[in-house]
Amino acid sequence: MRALVVVGLLAVIALVFVVIALVRDTQSNAGTAEGCPKDWPLADVTLREPKDVKINVYNGTDEVGLASSVADDFRNRKFQVKKEGNAPKAVDEVAVLRFGPKGVGSAHLLRAYFLDNADPQFDPKRKDDTVDVILGNSFQQLATTTEVNQSLGDLGSPEAPPGTCPAPVGK
Repeated sequence: MRALVVVGLLAVIALVFVVIALVRDTQSNAGTAEGCPKDWPLADVTLREPKDVKINVYNGTDEVGLASSVADDFRNRKFQVKKEGNAPKAVDEVAVLRFGPKGVGSAHLLRAYFLDNADPQFDPKRKDDTVDVILGNSFQQLATTTEVNQSLGDLGSPEAPPGTCPAPVGK
């Protein structure tokens, strides 16, 4: 009986500590737009499904037809391909991903299709949610579904780029 009283008392004390910790939590708004400087853009860090991702595919290599074939591959994976064509200048990397605040979550997903070997280039002034995919000379092929899933696990959740704040969910 005495042990039961002690256990009950310990449970009440633990509950009090938890309530105090939650009430005094100074990080409750961490990762949200609250407290964000006015002039910082809000980054959409929602991880998108391929069907909800808009992309433009550009060929930054000398290989004729690369943008078209990779755009078809992305379409087969349910991405919304808006434009395809040649990039204005050559790219040596595997790929370059150019995006603005509304495309952060989409670019994060696309990084997995290049096994995190694409160069993400964030433009805080860009207003649309489309990601430009510029294929480079080191590109060989898009990752398989299994590789994409493993890469997404390694990448973790999308994060707001420096100089931005995460947009509230649903905005």
